[in-house]
Amino acid sequence: MLMRTYLHNNGEHVTFSAIAKPQNDFNSIKAVLKAGLAHEQYVTSLINKIYQAADKVHDYRTMQCFDWFVKEQGEEEKNADDLIKKYKMFGSDAKGLYALNQELLARTYVAPTLIL
Repeated sequence: MLMRTYLHNNGEHVTFSAIAKPQNDFNSIKAVLKAGLAHEQYVTSLINKIYQAADKVHDYRTMQCFDWFVKEQGEEEKNADDLIKKYKMFGSDAKGLYALNQELLARTYVAPTLIL
């Protein structure tokens, strides 16, 4: 929604389209976690392409806006990687999985304060 707001505030018309349902059959929790990390890396690559395009045409306002997304994606990739590491440490232990679940439940979303 931040990107939509940024585009809208800069005179661009935004249209949302339906997206296809993912076709994933996971055979383990580890596979889900690895797919999550791969997806975060994919999102990072898309953000980097936008940032590079903005830099190429000296669009500093877009670069400033996307600084937050670059930082956020670094955090998201680290979180996904940390989940894989934690799962490797105690993935077969029910108490460990419960503790990991409680840790994830305690996460809260903090909306960014961007000047768009």
